[in-house]
Amino acid sequence: MKMIPILLVALFFTGCATAQNDYDPLEGFNRGVDTFNTVVDEATLRPISKGYTAVVPAFGREVVTNFFYNLQEPNTILNNVLQGKIHNALSDTVRFLVNSTVGIVGLFDVAKHMDLPRHKEDFGQTLAVWGVGQGAYIVYPILGPNSVRNTPGTVMAYFLDGATYFFMVANAPIVIGVTTLKYINDRAKIEDFVKMRDEMALDAYVFVREGWRQSRVYNIYDGHPPAPVRTEDDEFGDDFDDDFDDEFDDEFDE
Repeated sequence: MKMIPILLVALFFTGCATAQNDYDPLEGFNRGVDTFNTVVDEATLRPISKGYTAVVPAFGREVVTNFFYNLQEPNTILNNVLQGKIHNALSDTVRFLVNSTVGIVGLFDVAKHMDLPRHKEDFGQTLAVWGVGQGAYIVYPILGPNSVRNTPGTVMAYFLDGATYFFMVANAPIVIGVTTLKYINDRAKIEDFVKMRDEMALDAYVFVREGWRQSRVYNIYDGHPPAPVRTEDDEFGDDFDDDFDDEFDDEFDE
């Protein structure tokens, strides 16, 4: 449900944001990469993920999602600390330990039944909270939408992901199998978004770009962005408004 307002905003921008934006100075390059990614997706991941969804029941897909989410918890814990969200850091540490043990290496989200909700933090969000501007929007081959500010977070997440170290000791067939499963499962989760893009967006590139940017704002504000939702540069650019501290104090102290 949280994605509906984000998608509506993306649709709005699709209809009115046809000119190049200051936050997308690489639009020509990005559109080329986006086209490449779409071709690869349509030829490989999309049909495979549809078959995966048809064969694997929702419960099975949830187990896969839980497993990979659990491996990402150390990244969330560290960034909670860097953002001063000590309560969340402690909560997520307990959550990680519970799901890694009682939840059988994270296959089952036992912690959610213990009033330990999942938080999602990354270094890109941390840099935003620290006041670093978004920088240029970038579309990477295969990896998709990103930004200058968020790119270090992508690298950091790789080194803090438990899967990275599992792959270092696992044999090649296991690494290939687990990696393939992760990408197929991740692709299956965004199929509804892709369908909406294909059916409703006047400009698929703008739709994805604005959807991604608004999603980042949503995550930076921990699901409570001020209304109306504005772009990351508006909220976290060089010129902060006087409401910044008031808006974020409660979020950081949770």
